[in-house]
Amino acid sequence: MDEIAENTLDVTRQENVTRILDAAERLFRHYGYSKTTVADIARDLGMSPANIYRFFASKVEIHQALCGRMLAAAYQMAYDIRHQPISASERLRRYVEAQHQMTRDVMLDEMKVHEMIVVAIERDWHVIEKHIDRIHDLIAEIIAEGIAAGEFAEQDPVVASRCFGAATNTLCHPQMVAQCLAKTNRASVDELIDYVIKALKK
Repeated sequence: MDEIAENTLDVTRQENVTRILDAAERLFRHYGYSKTTVADIARDLGMSPANIYRFFASKVEIHQALCGRMLAAAYQMAYDIRHQPISASERLRRYVEAQHQMTRDVMLDEMKVHEMIVVAIERDWHVIEKHIDRIHDLIAEIIAEGIAAGEFAEQDPVVASRCFGAATNTLCHPQMVAQCLAKTNRASVDELIDYVIKALKK
């Protein structure tokens, strides 16, 4: 098989994978993860379940791929903000605000999506832990640049990044965001961001 034919097959495969993931996410959102079967996904796409299994061995694999896609989008958002030509404080603020909004809009727009996220947290925590580590690395880079610019106090940027993540966890963790949405005795998004940024300056 020549290189052009191989590239064509790769493109076709990726298109099929994307179609399957798009259909699965749509059905998971509508019916819930636990109530959606591979047969449902195949029916939605007008294909046989056997065709789905050519690309994914199980519904679990489909779910893992969707989880990976969500995390990739979250990382890209953080990466883009990390490289914006603005102050370190403003980049940290924009990141937390954007992640909080993404969590609300994409992950918690309805309880059936929340179920999908909870399953990911319970089953694929190692994948999420790797994502958290990558985000911490980006935050540490921002903090290190803030220290070099005299914006933040001298400190270990790696430790500061972990503390920053822990302090803003209620704004970014899907389950915690869901639990706090209706509560009135919690710090607001702006209040919490202001507090942790001030802590970096002391």
